[in-house]
Amino acid sequence: MGDKAIIADVLEASNLTSTYSSLTAKSIIDQLKKNSHEQTGSTVRYEGLEDDPVKISGAGDGAHVESAANSDSFTVDDAVEFLGFGKFQLKLSFLTGLAWMADAMEMMILSILSPALYCEWEITTVQQAMITTCVFSGMMLSSTVWGKVCDRFGRRTGLMLSALLTFSMGALSSLAPNFNTLLLLRGLTGIGIGGVPQSVTLYAEFLPMAQRAKCVVLIESFWAVGAAFEALLALFIMETWGWRWLLIFSSLPLLFFAISCFWLPESARFLMASGDTEGAYSTLQRVARDNGMTMPKGKLVEHPNHNPEHRGHISNLFVPDLFKTTLLLWFIWAVNAFCYYGIVLFTTVLFQTTDECHGGGSTNVTTTGCHPLVQKDYIDLLSTTMSEFPGLILTACIIEWFGRKKTMAIEFSVYAAFMLLLYFCLDRAWVTAFIFVARAFISGAFQCVYVYTPEVYPTTLRAIGLGASSSMARLGAIITPFIAQVASGHSLYVPITVYAVAALMGLVAALSLPIETKGRQMKETH
Repeated sequence: MGDKAIIADVLEASNLTSTYSSLTAKSIIDQLKKNSHEQTGSTVRYEGLEDDPVKISGAGDGAHVESAANSDSFTVDDAVEFLGFGKFQLKLSFLTGLAWMADAMEMMILSILSPALYCEWEITTVQQAMITTCVFSGMMLSSTVWGKVCDRFGRRTGLMLSALLTFSMGALSSLAPNFNTLLLLRGLTGIGIGGVPQSVTLYAEFLPMAQRAKCVVLIESFWAVGAAFEALLALFIMETWGWRWLLIFSSLPLLFFAISCFWLPESARFLMASGDTEGAYSTLQRVARDNGMTMPKGKLVEHPNHNPEHRGHISNLFVPDLFKTTLLLWFIWAVNAFCYYGIVLFTTVLFQTTDECHGGGSTNVTTTGCHPLVQKDYIDLLSTTMSEFPGLILTACIIEWFGRKKTMAIEFSVYAAFMLLLYFCLDRAWVTAFIFVARAFISGAFQCVYVYTPEVYPTTLRAIGLGASSSMARLGAIITPFIAQVASGHSLYVPITVYAVAALMGLVAALSLPIETKGRQMKETH
């Protein structure tokens, strides 16, 4: 799964979000069905979104494209549909996945870095929490700025700058002589990470509608791969070379991505919006060449601009019909991030503790009372990280069966139940198993609310609704280190209780949502 919160910013950051936000919702729901094409009798119908010039009909053996443009002209949308999915998109899938994987690694390293610094620099639990808080604060402050940079100077330029900043600050973090310097560099790393989701914006702008579903889930899976790879790196590096080398190796994927940006084409849609018709046509010719296709006949023309007066304002999220939904959704997004990143950070806290009833141990304790993570800890950390995969699959299987609200409620309840099971005195195997299940279900709950949010808002509010929800998620992520790492210093039962209660509150909020979007047509205006 992508950064749980920041993938939503893709819809907020671009001037073209009114189009892509509706397509994202369609992509996710389509993938959760058995086939990527809409079938007769399916529970959700998507028609006429944003006056899209392309109409997809799921008849028989594939999607049929009907262009709204004149016979002697075509738009970028028409060209992308006509050229289809081929070698060009496969290359782009790998590069976008590399960026998303690198992003997950930078997030996962937060749970590994704090215990190491606690032992080496003897930092306090509050200082441990500040490492995570600084990264998420940097992301929150920078995501909109990166969107404006990409809209002003181009997707490729913004992505390259973001990747280079994240790589350089991540690598420089390994040279930090003291905690304050490290905190500054990690905050700057977070600012760089805020621009990484723009890779998904560029990616979506080259995807035919019929393939968007599969590709969105593909990007989600790269997050899980990146998190698991980070745990694997820690297994082989931490005990021998230490955290400084782990930071260096973890930043390398973003260097590779930055270099690959020289291959990346600029978005044809961005070029058209910038008035560079020749550049857009040249980019589309490159797609055609890679895919073994010929360009559509006629002249490339600009897509009719959407009327800015029809675009929503944040105040429109609180109209009577949406007031309750918006407040509950903001709370659910915050709870999801709070609980997800909480279990990620709390896992290493449990492994590092000397409390044998909660997965810790009494061996390998230093003279200062520190219990550094050992190989067994990193193996168990890797196993809990792998829970992301079944969590995604399970949600895909049940979301159309139970509906969005009930699926979120079920996943919150299971998370809460398995957190509460940690109250008991258990050996390491049981603690690891319960964390695995809890993390799988909270990952699924995050996926589910990401499906629900763009479905419940009308087209004119979809982007701003997702953007506002994303901000609430960041707040949850900023707060959670003080529960997982600070409060646990007083008692391990404090975070166990807080996360279980938060999930139960999320359960109530999910069931209290006034709208179930399963089988509901998406609205155009508010």
